Amino acid sequence: MRQSGILLHITSLPSPEGLGTLGQEARDFSNFLHKAGMRIWQTLPISPTGYAESPYQCFSTYAGNPLLIDLRTLKKQGILKTEEAYPQDHNPEKADYASVIDYKNRMLALAFDQSRDKLAAKVKKFRKDNALWIEDFALFMAIKKSFGGISWQDWPDNDIRMRKPKAMKWYQERLKDQVDLQVFIQYLFFDQWFALKDYANKKGIQLFGDMPIYVAEDSADAWANPKVFHLDAQRRPVHIAGVPPDYFSADGQRWGNPLYNWAYLKKTGYQWWIDRLHAMNRIFDITRVDHFIGFANYYAVPANEQTARNGHWVIGPGKALFEVIKRELPQMNIVAEDLGAVSPRVRKLLDYAAFPGMKVMSFAFSGDPYNEHLPKYHIKNNVVYTGTHDNNTLLGWWKHASHQEKINTLLALQIKKEDEFTDAFIRGTLKSAADTAIIPMQDVLRLNEDARMNLPGTLGGNWLWRMKPGAATPAIAKWLRGLNKESGRLG
Repeated sequence: MRQSGILLHITSLPSPEGLGTLGQEARDFSNFLHKAGMRIWQTLPISPTGYAESPYQCFSTYAGNPLLIDLRTLKKQGILKTEEAYPQDHNPEKADYASVIDYKNRMLALAFDQSRDKLAAKVKKFRKDNALWIEDFALFMAIKKSFGGISWQDWPDNDIRMRKPKAMKWYQERLKDQVDLQVFIQYLFFDQWFALKDYANKKGIQLFGDMPIYVAEDSADAWANPKVFHLDAQRRPVHIAGVPPDYFSADGQRWGNPLYNWAYLKKTGYQWWIDRLHAMNRIFDITRVDHFIGFANYYAVPANEQTARNGHWVIGPGKALFEVIKRELPQMNIVAEDLGAVSPRVRKLLDYAAFPGMKVMSFAFSGDPYNEHLPKYHIKNNVVYTGTHDNNTLLGWWKHASHQEKINTLLALQIKKEDEFTDAFIRGTLKSAADTAIIPMQDVLRLNEDARMNLPGTLGGNWLWRMKPGAATPAIAKWLRGLNKESGRLG
């Protein structure tokens, strides 16, 4: 079935709370998608962000990001009783993380004090239903807070860092209120998430989420499951993830995530991965698995290296993992992020798994006649994008494109006037043979490069863009609906 969607992270929604939430604006955007004839809303990972607020460096692969909880909804439900409003949002086009973190943490703690007894039965059931991860996560966050927020690798008490039984019991008792608070917050998050999912689904909208292949070193996952990762006897990473030097980076990229102990995972029937995917399948209608190539072969960097220059390639789990996934989760909708160093082994694995791969139109017009992103190489089992969260906006890309790239693009998409570029590029993307086409909201709104979501390999200034209130207008919805009808994506 031919379909289309928009890529817009929750934090990018307009909101009076400093960044986007799961509140009314999320429902409004679902309504916009429905009117536009779009069937998919793609987001970035929704887990609690850590370093630099990157949704790809989270404290848990299971938990939800408390910053996305809508406080106005809590007030309407009588869960939060306060007259204190969020401080004046001076820049509605940029996320205000510093203020949001302080304000929302105070408000969520207040909601806990005011409604813990009222919601006790529901929270108890939530705790039982999520026993696989919630206790470790809640304790991890409580201990982390008690040590001033530092990484678990730097906790001054080595016994709790190493999860010694006596230390675990002592911290569980000493930090009981903080642990209960963390569980309460997660209950609130998922109560709002599934309410939004139900609303969107009833509008015919599927929620398309993103799952990073790796977890952050500073995460409850790494702390609670040391055997799953390639750690030494002191639970320090031996090798970490990254990508090798290339044309864009002489040092490569040192991501810092701990690598998996695939031998251990194989012995345990890949249960850790199956549990994780089960959770994603419940949260999302479609799940993009980020950096899919890492299952075929991955780049291992010695943890003591300061750059990624001296890493080496290692063979990944390959078909063995996906045999189990196909058996245990036969109905799960997975999209493989297969961008990057796509070797024959990666292609064979993707063919075996039969997941849709990705094509990016802004990669297509380099002049290479064999460029796999060119529309003539798209197949039904692809998801095509104008660009992703890691790319510049279309207008930003056009600004920096070479003269030859521009000529190639204008000819390929039959664009007669340069000021028609964005609309024609989106039309060309929707006309792709790929069954699914996704357009970032920044491109729908024809925004310049200052609306870019992320510049890989840089620190600071990322994950900040927000859509202005009222930007998703009925006129834009009508225009998109027309394009969807023209390209056979209305159904």
